[in-house]
Amino acid sequence: MEKFTLEILCQIIGIGSASGLIYQDQSLYIIGDNSGFLYEYQIDLRDLKRHPLLENPKENTPKKEKADFEAITQFQDSLFVFGSGSTDKRNKMIQVNAKSKKVVATNDLTDLYTVMQNFGGVNPEDFNIEGAIYDGENWYILNRGNGISNKNVLFTIAGKNLTNNFQILSNTYKLPKIKGVRSSFTDAILVDNTIYFLATAEDTQSTYDDGEVLGSLIGSIDLKTMKINFTQKISSNHKFEGLTLYAESPEKITFLLCEDNDTEVLETNIYKLTLNKN
Repeated sequence: MEKFTLEILCQIIGIGSASGLIYQDQSLYIIGDNSGFLYEYQIDLRDLKRHPLLENPKENTPKKEKADFEAITQFQDSLFVFGSGSTDKRNKMIQVNAKSKKVVATNDLTDLYTVMQNFGGVNPEDFNIEGAIYDGENWYILNRGNGISNKNVLFTIAGKNLTNNFQILSNTYKLPKIKGVRSSFTDAILVDNTIYFLATAEDTQSTYDDGEVLGSLIGSIDLKTMKINFTQKISSNHKFEGLTLYAESPEKITFLLCEDNDTEVLETNIYKLTLNKN
């Protein structure tokens, strides 16, 4: 899977540092790691709505205070938004009704994140959740290995809930380097029995401080074997942090991507990435 095209689909004014997105019925649901809102953007109408995820939400939350929403996934009529877990203030999971866009529940995942760290052998300073998937039975949650230990971990979590009744499996991955720097997970989605993921190389050994962006790649993991099928570099200068399925045919698969620009500028580009399947 080497041939691909990458192009801008649209630019959205009013969203900064986009970190996750979901596409459904000509609408995009977008989160930003420095924002307390869930954004709803109707592509055909170019209409942007803001739905609060927190009390007194801000567009540009100071770094020390932000909930750091880095992952979003959907199952049936619920959207689930995850904090990165990289500090004590970033351990929330927000459940949102996908129809009303109202918050249904706010969960503290501190206990889960602690167990994940212990089980996956990830030091607290290297813990940084950047992708989440839910298929109705299992959660697949990705730790971005941009800390000192470079621990890219895919956690599989089963159980009745994520607060006090769960079981965990983990798989660790050594992803390709870009310009000499190891890439690390930034998002993932499930398509049939395949997990497609994004990874970015950033010249930093901190889950808190940003570094120079060296490029991004896409890859996939077989859900049954948990082995990587392929990786493909798609950019030398973008920090892609959001991935959602846009269209699929027997010959091609197309995704939408969003980019974290690590600034307070409230504008973001949505990219369309098309891969040949053969």
